[in-house]
Amino acid sequence: MPITRRNAMAILGANALVPAWAQSDWRPSENIIYTIGVAPGGTVDLYARGIKSDLETLKLLSGHSVLPDNKTGAAGLLALRVLQTHTGNAHYLGTFHTGSIAGQATGVLKADMREFVPVAMMVEETALVAVAADSPYKTIEDLVNALRRDPTALAIAVAPLRGLNTHLAIAKPLQKAGVDISKLTVVPFRSSGESMSALLGGHVQVVSATAPVVVPQVSAGKVRILASAASVRGTGPLANVKTWREQGVDADYVSYNGVLLPGGVNAEQIRFWENALRQVSQSPQWRSLVETSGNKPIFTGYVESHRYLQRELQETQALVAALGAGAR
Repeated sequence: MPITRRNAMAILGANALVPAWAQSDWRPSENIIYTIGVAPGGTVDLYARGIKSDLETLKLLSGHSVLPDNKTGAAGLLALRVLQTHTGNAHYLGTFHTGSIAGQATGVLKADMREFVPVAMMVEETALVAVAADSPYKTIEDLVNALRRDPTALAIAVAPLRGLNTHLAIAKPLQKAGVDISKLTVVPFRSSGESMSALLGGHVQVVSATAPVVVPQVSAGKVRILASAASVRGTGPLANVKTWREQGVDADYVSYNGVLLPGGVNAEQIRFWENALRQVSQSPQWRSLVETSGNKPIFTGYVESHRYLQRELQETQALVAALGAGAR
């Protein structure tokens, strides 16, 4: 039975899918096209290519390969259109990310994420606020005070567009701290890798990005992290990074990264990809990639991922309305 918006909730309520540990009769019969909705160099691209690598290394694809295809533009819509044109074809994968849900809520992504099938969430991401190592802003209090005085004073880099997760991850706590976020100078880049390059080049003064892009520059002594948007302090390279809450701002923002299938796929195909991605999530190579980048490896299958999409869309729509952070 194809999974569509019409029957998804019935499946969730009845728990109709065979348990994820059971074997699936469906197997790939050709190479897999993995459509990535951002430019190379950012977090979404990093993890998609890590998943590709482990799917092949663990020999989970019946001898076939994964072919990454970066389709940038229109806030990820071009990548989603690839999945739309291959409805029911489980040889096509896409990136499932909180940023896409935020994009729909703010109106910058002209698509309905509920038309696709979120088969797994693989990473819990932490959004960070970073400045250059020689920045005069030593603490988050310094930054907040400057933006309270003049919200337009500092250029803040986000990716890939206004109104997506890296924008909301800094807008929410700044608004809580008393900054007029409608006046912020927010500069979008195609990827967080490009945002970081702009910071290092002195073209912007602040970056909001996820850990894999920021942590290597901290290790190189080029960047200083001022705050994490996680609800609790991280581990590894983020063990000494204070959260916004620890610094007196009552806000957090967590995002997730995973894998999307086209609409119209069936339960056998979903079960195959759940099994394969669960094995990827348990591999030492994958866990090392995620942990070294400063994020948390997780695994959540189709049922909970679908529930998350529904819940996050509703909650983000409320957040966007409260912040006035819609597309403009």
